[in-house]
Amino acid sequence: MAKEVVNPDELVVVGEELDHVRIITLNRPRHLNVISSKVVSLLAKYLEKWERDEQAQLILIKGAGRAFSAGGDLKMFYEGRKSKDSCLEVVYRMYWLCYHIHTYKKTQVALVQGISMGGGASLMVPMKFSVVTEKTVFATPEASIGFHVDCGFSYMLSHLPGHLGEYLALTGARLNGKELVVAGLATHFVPLEKLPELEKRLISLNVGDENAVKATIEEFSLHVQLDEDSILNKKQIIDECFSKDTVADIIKSFEVEASKEGNEWIGPVLKGLKRSSPTGLKITLRSIREGRKQTLAESLNKEFRLTMNILRTTISADVYEGIRALTH
Repeated sequence: MAKEVVNPDELVVVGEELDHVRIITLNRPRHLNVISSKVVSLLAKYLEKWERDEQAQLILIKGAGRAFSAGGDLKMFYEGRKSKDSCLEVVYRMYWLCYHIHTYKKTQVALVQGISMGGGASLMVPMKFSVVTEKTVFATPEASIGFHVDCGFSYMLSHLPGHLGEYLALTGARLNGKELVVAGLATHFVPLEKLPELEKRLISLNVGDENAVKATIEEFSLHVQLDEDSILNKKQIIDECFSKDTVADIIKSFEVEASKEGNEWIGPVLKGLKRSSPTGLKITLRSIREGRKQTLAESLNKEFRLTMNILRTTISADVYEGIRALTH
C-alpha cells in the first residue's frame, strides 16, 4: 500500500492516505491538541478533499499524545479580544466543519484515547463510530467561564435522555469512556492497550463498508457496566432538579437534594455551579432548551450568533475574565 503524507510541513494536523483509508492526526500534543484556526482550516481541507475522492472510503481521526482534543484554543480568543471580530472567520468555519462532520458521506471512526472536551468532542460524538477507552474523559465546561456549549452541543446534549443534557452543560461534569457509551455519546469501548491494534486492523480492512467496520471494532470492544457511583445512576435527581425553568430554581432544587442522606456527591457539583459565570449558565440553559426544538443547522446558527455576541461582550465580559482565570 502506497503511503503518502500530505503536507508534512503543516504538522498541527497530519493527513495520511493509505489506499482506501485516510487518517487525520491532531498533532499538538503539548497543547492537548487544542483547535486553532490553522487546525480548523486543515481539517476542513482534508475532509472536503477526501469526501470527493472516490478512492477514500474510510476516515480515521485520532489525537497525538494523551489527549484527543481539549477543545477550542482559548488563548486565540483571549488574544483577539481587543480587535473587533478577530475570531469571526474561525468560529464560522468551525461550525461549518461541525455541520459537515454530521452530514459526511464516508464512514468515519474517531479513536479517542484521552481528553475529549468542548469543541474537541465535536470531532468524536457525531462520527458513525466513536471508540473510547478507560482513559477517555469527556466534558463540556464552557458555561463556567462565561461561554456556552457550542459546536453543535446545544443540539446533541439536548437530545440525551431526560435532563442529562442540562446537567452536563451547566455543571461541566466529566464522563468516562464507559459512561459515554451508555449515554450514547460514543459507540464502542476498547481498552487503551488494544487501540493501536484496532487501528492497524481498520487500515488493513481497507474498506468503508459500515457493517465490516462495525464487526472489526466489535472484535476489540467490551460490554460496559457502569460503576455504582456513576452520575448516570442519579437520573431521578438530575431530572427532578435540572428540569426546572431557571438556573436559580435548578440550584435551589439541587440544594434541597444535597441535604438528603446519601447525596454527598452533590456538594462539590453545587460549589462549581455557584462559582460559574451566572451569565454563562443562563445563556447555556436557554440554548439547550431551544436545541430540543431545533434542527442541527438551526442550533449551529444560534450558537454562532451567541458566540459572536459573547466575544463582542455585548452581554457581559465574563468570558475574558473566565479565560484569564483559567489560563494565567
